[in-house]
Amino acid sequence: MKIAPYLRVVRASAWYDLVVTAGFATPWTYALVHDALSTLGALPELDPVQTLYANLMGSVVVVWAVLRLVRPLVLHGLFDGVARVLFTAWQGYALAHGAPRFLWLFLGVEAVFGVLQLVPWGRPGTELRGPLVR
Repeated sequence: MKIAPYLRVVRASAWYDLVVTAGFATPWTYALVHDALSTLGALPELDPVQTLYANLMGSVVVVWAVLRLVRPLVLHGLFDGVARVLFTAWQGYALAHGAPRFLWLFLGVEAVFGVLQLVPWGRPGTELRGPLVR
């Protein structure tokens, strides 16, 4: 795979992350997101610990997304692909243990971006490894 198309995927995944997780980054916006998601499926009542973990996740993902938008690198795509494998695994775990079914939508997007960012690394002759050794 060539570098330019790969970096477009890295940026697209960053935009998705920014749009989807920005609302998790503060207690006030998370309360609004929680209310909206509650209309799609039963969520536990808001509590300070749940809000804290949502805010931590939202803050880290927003910063990670901005980094990939401002300074997209092929290495960022590799690491983001690995992170998406982990997110997909934990979302699958949550679904297997009774999480609301709307989580399948997020799991699907995570899996697609994970595949798009990881599969090129396994192909022989990829240009992606070159920028890592410079």
